[in-house]
Amino acid sequence: MKSRFFNSLRLLALLPLLFAGIVMAQTPPNVLIVGQIAEPKSLDPQTVTAVNDFRILMNLYDGLVRYTDGALEVEPALAESWTISEDGKQYTFELRRDVKFHDGTPFNAEAVSFNFERMLDEEHPFHDTGPFPLAFFFSSIDRVETDGDYRVVFHLKEPYAPFLSNLAYPTGLIVSPAAVEKDGKEFGRRPVGTGAFRFEEWESNSRVVVTRNPDYWDGAPALEAVVFRPITDANTRVAEMLSGGIDVMVEVPPDNLATFAKDAMYEVHEQSGPHLWFLILNTKEGIFTDKRARQAVNYAIDKQALTENVLQGTAEVAAGPTPPAFAWAYNDQLEPYPHDPEKARALLKEAGAEGAKLTFYVTEGGSGMLDPVSMAAAIQADLAKVGLDVEIETYEWNTFLGKVNPGLEGKADMAEMAWMTNDPDTLPYLALRTDASPDKGGFNSGYYSNPEVDRLLEEARRSTDKAERARLYREMQAIVRDDAPWAFVANWKQNAVTTKRVRDFKLQPSFFLMLHKVSKP
Repeated sequence: MKSRFFNSLRLLALLPLLFAGIVMAQTPPNVLIVGQIAEPKSLDPQTVTAVNDFRILMNLYDGLVRYTDGALEVEPALAESWTISEDGKQYTFELRRDVKFHDGTPFNAEAVSFNFERMLDEEHPFHDTGPFPLAFFFSSIDRVETDGDYRVVFHLKEPYAPFLSNLAYPTGLIVSPAAVEKDGKEFGRRPVGTGAFRFEEWESNSRVVVTRNPDYWDGAPALEAVVFRPITDANTRVAEMLSGGIDVMVEVPPDNLATFAKDAMYEVHEQSGPHLWFLILNTKEGIFTDKRARQAVNYAIDKQALTENVLQGTAEVAAGPTPPAFAWAYNDQLEPYPHDPEKARALLKEAGAEGAKLTFYVTEGGSGMLDPVSMAAAIQADLAKVGLDVEIETYEWNTFLGKVNPGLEGKADMAEMAWMTNDPDTLPYLALRTDASPDKGGFNSGYYSNPEVDRLLEEARRSTDKAERARLYREMQAIVRDDAPWAFVANWKQNAVTTKRVRDFKLQPSFFLMLHKVSKP
């Protein structure tokens, strides 16, 4: 039976080539074929940062908690319940019983402890299976205590308001200790979790295949299998969708949305979420050490034209570092930088940056990157109009991350970036704090530093008063908007297209792809 299933998958890979332009191919019933934007970097949830990878991981693993359907509030998952101490420094979780990992080993408190100690303890015997780039999420943990087989207690160094939300993020997904011990650094190629689907195979640059977990604690999924196909070129993804080679296409190019929306054979899905598309500016060297030059870039870029023409109305102009999806913490008093080339030229002259030559890192595509090549070309043209000579260097997504994440010093003046986050703390804490510079394990690739921003972020994450947190975040946004360490460009509404055969498919505000309830008769 398994052999016949995989033979059908191999035939499926050829169908678009055989039938394109002649007749629409038919993907197998009860097998969902998803067109991804890139090859995954790893399937170890604690070692990756890209939403492209998260879309697979959320179907292989569970965390102690998860986001509720259609919202960013948390609900029980592998933990049935939890309590928080009055001082906000102790979280006690009661775990589900009789849950097993896909390798048959038991899920219990020891497994939870193993996961967090692997990330946080450099002396742990399997810490070298990292790196763990988002271990920042759990740096507040002092120790993890097990109390019997099904109770685990997290002792925090200080109150940390985003803790539960971070547990719902992929970095908090629970992996099988036995599988890590068996496969070591290769675990990311042979993942084992407790999720709705089990890992079957990963053929590089071709597909990742996961199959139904009939023993899933939250009910077996309807689908027999899901095949995630990396199709990096957007036009090729569109062609595959039109020819019937895939059932789901994520991150549809804006130019093609109308085509699918008008065709009764397809359904277009859209969902707002906490997304920001921006340009990282190198504040450590070059013209962007001067705030006036950074502000000039924000004035020079015609962001309204980008959102309306390049992105075809699938995004809104961003006003600062925090997406408006976090309504409770968003500073709605801030206005986006207006398009003002004259002011941009004046600021560049004041900064002594007239006619500067700039290197701009651009990606061919990646998580939430919003037609990045076209966006880059339009931005290059806007900056040329104010006298800046911009040279674009374009890279494949994982190569791009390998150049940008270690920092721009000595390499580039600016780089595209997109983040989709789970809490208003996440993006600024990981990418704007002084101590989040790449040499300290963070994502502050432009080396921005402002002690007042550092203070506000530290106070906000320690506060257990939501209103106080909101006030601190709003103050931070105002300072960062003025400092302009980034060019704040767009907040995206994610999208996807499915064929009419696909049922009960939904996009989530988290930007994760949850396929447990999806079917395809």
